[in-house]
Amino acid sequence: MLSPTQFIERHRPPGGRRSSKRDFIVDVFLRQSGHLGADELVTLIRSEDARISRATIYRTLQWMVDAGIARRVDFGDGRYRFEHSYRHPRHFHLICRSCQQSFEFLSSDIEMLIEEVANARRFTPAESVLQIYGTCEQCQTGLPAPTARVPLETVFARDALRVAIATERSGLAFYTRAARLARDARGRRVFERLAGEEREHLSTLEARYRELTTAEPQLEAQPAFLFFKSASSGLFAAGVEELSAPGVDDKEALRIGIRCERAAHRFFKQYGERFEESEGKRIFLEFADEEREHFELLVREFRALVARQRAKRPRRATAAPRAKAAGKDAGRRPRS
Repeated sequence: MLSPTQFIERHRPPGGRRSSKRDFIVDVFLRQSGHLGADELVTLIRSEDARISRATIYRTLQWMVDAGIARRVDFGDGRYRFEHSYRHPRHFHLICRSCQQSFEFLSSDIEMLIEEVANARRFTPAESVLQIYGTCEQCQTGLPAPTARVPLETVFARDALRVAIATERSGLAFYTRAARLARDARGRRVFERLAGEEREHLSTLEARYRELTTAEPQLEAQPAFLFFKSASSGLFAAGVEELSAPGVDDKEALRIGIRCERAAHRFFKQYGERFEESEGKRIFLEFADEEREHFELLVREFRALVARQRAKRPRRATAAPRAKAAGKDAGRRPRS
């Protein structure tokens, strides 16, 4: 996990000069959560060091936006707000026009739609912004928010673990069923081994989840941040159903497993690489590595099974027809 200093250095433009005032402003900014107006940041900075001018703070804010350390957000009320990207994934917003609160979320379906539209128009997107305006539940009902807000990074990690746990559960169900189905002894051992690994990984992930929710008692009550419809039931759920179809043999089970593992690897790698440095990013990339290893193992086993099946096939008899033809020729009388 990157420290704040490492994060700043990673985003510092090549050849950019160090400035003690700028580094101090960035450090204070990274300690904040939520969205800050420029004047709010000025108040924070000058409460710690009154010698720093407003102009210097404004210039540093723009430098952070240009460097990717800060994101500028327009909630439609005539003034910009800023949020940092340190351990804070890029996301979309629900904005209440009554109380001006913002609620953050990330959806793979929206991401995929944006990519699809951009690709269809041969457009290279640099930034995507989605803001949905309306009225929040508290303003509609008049009731106070039921729980205190938890840092987005923690909610993100919780949701990343939920996606990973759902995938492991569906993977365990898939490999357990595939092992019962297998007739090839070597293939059965591979499925049993993968089922064992899924069981072990699932236990580890569930322990991490319990640790996270124990440390933050209000976490379970927080609304979802990640919306991954395709992964909500586990990325192997469809594969489990396919194994129930009539006529599925060892080779087909391996083929289905390869497809599921490939899809899972791409899913976790694709989204993990998009996230900013965070615990959720680390969970996704760790899972991508595990799924790649399983994918490569299944590919090797599929090729080995095909080779074994070919070796068992009887060779075609090619000598007999020639002998028969030779016998016919031998019975013919030579022409005089």
